[in-house]
This record gives sequence, structure tokens and C-alpha cells, in this order.
Amino acid sequence: MVFKRLLGSLGVGGPTVDTVLDSGAARPGGALAGQVHLKGGDADFDIEHITLELVARVEAEHSEGESEGVVAFERFTVGGGFRLGADQQRSIPFTVTLPWETPITELYGQGLGIVLGVRTELAVAGAKDKGDLDQLNIAPLPAQEAILEALGRLGFGFKSADLEYGRIGGTGQQLPFYQEIELTPAPQYAHQVNEIEVTFLANPGGVEVVLEADKRGGFFSGGHDALTRFTVGHHDSRDWNTEVDGWIRQLVEHRASHGSHGAYGHGDPSAGHGHGGHYGHGDHHHDDHRRSGPGMGTAVAAGAAGLAVGVVGGMVAAEVVDEVGDFFEGDEEDEG
Repeated sequence: MVFKRLLGSLGVGGPTVDTVLDSGAARPGGALAGQVHLKGGDADFDIEHITLELVARVEAEHSEGESEGVVAFERFTVGGGFRLGADQQRSIPFTVTLPWETPITELYGQGLGIVLGVRTELAVAGAKDKGDLDQLNIAPLPAQEAILEALGRLGFGFKSADLEYGRIGGTGQQLPFYQEIELTPAPQYAHQVNEIEVTFLANPGGVEVVLEADKRGGFFSGGHDALTRFTVGHHDSRDWNTEVDGWIRQLVEHRASHGSHGAYGHGDPSAGHGHGGHYGHGDHHHDDHRRSGPGMGTAVAAGAAGLAVGVVGGMVAAEVVDEVGDFFEGDEEDEG
């Protein structure tokens, strides 16, 4: 998705900027490449800098309830220090390295409902304009993909995904928010938990996998959450079905042993509550405001591995499209 925008701070006759990302999804910790196309205005302009800003739509819990906002989580200066002549056209190629914790937005080309963007800031003669916003698509790392595949094969189904503002205590988290992928439980665990939430915190050496399960009985009827963490290498070769099933069993046992004591620390998500294997991000869950996706039986019956088929379908697909469109269209209006 590309918007060509006039440099609003300079009015009519200013240069325009159009950033085009290379086709295909990027990956966390990997390269993001593309070109910034500039077209001169009615006069010569000194281009001070061209900066790319990574932004995400993030949810936050606070005392008044839940809200959404746009969070910038990385900036790259990719050019500048030259004069752009009147009507001159110039292209600036770039290759930047994405943060390791960049959230994944798709799995096998199926959107997860996570909205990321690349915003282009052009500074000219002391004025700045964030005039171009492009959708950013991120595919999972091999270890992330293997774990999600295993969960699908074990019978877990995709429910929703979102970005939560706050920190997970006791981890190496770097960004001010984290991604939660919410799954419906496999049949063998349905009597014990309502849902499983998966968070990936990647780094150069591997991936921290944070698993969370709520206690059966409802979030507001005495239920508590339990959490466990595991670390895997980027290219580990394991029997992932057995490995992940062992993680889930450990998580459920942990919940059974400690759930009655409140293994989850509740509070302000930005406060970074929690220690060791526990964390707090506010008394909030998302089982009531998103429609569930289709069950994983469809994926297995179709011969797909894990969550590859049926992640987004029907009404859920329409919901994702609406979210993406609202994000980019809203930004265009705000910047205009």
C-alpha cells in the first residue's frame, strides 16, 4: 500500500516522496529493502534527511479501560544532505535491519490482524513531513514457524493476535510492546484452560517463547493465569510436536499448582510488574471483542501443517482488511 504525499509543511509546490518496499514479506532481524522516490517541486529544495520510521498499532490497558494507539519502535536515516532541483526525480535505495522483536503479521501469506507500517519522514529547510506510509509485512522466523506448526498439529486453533503495550518481566524484551497470539485449546486441554497465548521474543541468539494459559472457569470467576518460558535456537532441529506438547503440559501443571495463588501479577502494563517467570500487563484479556477464526480441523483435513490454512477466513478476513485500511487511511488524514 503506497501513498504519494505532497510535503504539506511547505504547501503547494513542494517536493513529493513515494517509498516503495521490495515485494515479499521481511523477517524479524532480517533486511528490509526498497527505494525512496523523490520528485522536486516548483523550486530547488535542500533535503536535510530522509528517515524511515517503523510504527505499529498497539493496545494498552489503563485505569479508564483499553485504548489503541500508534507506537514508533525504530528509526533509520537512509539519505539526505543534497539539493533536489525543481522537477528533478531522484531515487534513494535503502537496506535496513529490522529489530529482532518485530511482530509477525502473517503465516504462510495469511494475515494475523497485526498492523505495521513504514512511515517516511522528509526534512526540508528545517521543516519535517511524515508524508508516506507503507504497509509492512513480516513472516515468522524458522523457529517461530515450527512452533506454530506444532501447535496446529496438536489441535490448537488460531483465535486472534494483537500487540500489547508493556513489558514481560524476567525476559530480554527490548521493544515497549509485545505480541500475543491467542489460541483456542486443543481438545485434550479444553477442560483445563480457556485459551493459550504465545509470545515470541527473538534476539540474535535465538527465541524466547512465553506461553500463558488461563485457568478454566472464566477470567472473572476466580480464574488465574499461569506462565512459563522456554528458549530455542534459530535453527534447532527437534521433534517439535513432542517438545511443544511437553511445554503445554508443563504450563497446565504449573497452572494447576500455582493458579489458586494468582501466578499472574496484575497492574499497569507500562510498569513492568512481575519477576522470574511471572509478569503483569494489566487485568485484561481479549476473548470478548474479537471473533474467533475457524478451527484447526480445517487445516489438518486439508493436509496443511499447523496454522497454515484457515487462519483468516470469512468475517475474520474482512475484519483484518478493515483494520489495515483504517490504520493507513486514518494516518493519511492525520498527516494531511
